[in-house]
Amino acid sequence: MAPISSTTIPVKILLNEDNASDVQLIQETPPQKQTPNTLNMMRASISARAFLGREAVYADASRPDLILLDLNLPGKNGFDLLRAPQAVDSWKRIPVVALTSSDGQEDVNRSYDLNVNGLLTKPWDWDQFAEMVSGVEKFRFSIVRLPVKTP
Repeated sequence: MAPISSTTIPVKILLNEDNASDVQLIQETPPQKQTPNTLNMMRASISARAFLGREAVYADASRPDLILLDLNLPGKNGFDLLRAPQAVDSWKRIPVVALTSSDGQEDVNRSYDLNVNGLLTKPWDWDQFAEMVSGVEKFRFSIVRLPVKTP
């Protein structure tokens, strides 16, 4: 798995995505620098919620530095994860970038109402998708000043 961060400090990313092609594109996007990162991939929101809440098999999971969240997941979707009670307390300082194939303004409004830090429409072209992932990486880990992590 290729690292996707531009920092020299390892970055932990939680990817909540059910589309295998999108996961592969994110994993294969060339990083700005070669940094050993962790990409935890969850195909369902219920698994991501358990991971973030350090429940059951995820009791020892480390807190991610970034959440990449597909809004259009089967079953409980990304909006359901954002509305989860623990979203308010235990991971409110983790930047969340929502990913969607929708271009509807309602999804944009709902996402920001639920405190996402950014919403990106997934491009259909591989090069554009790679550019989008690299842009998120550069912005989140090189440009933006992030809050101090809470335990």
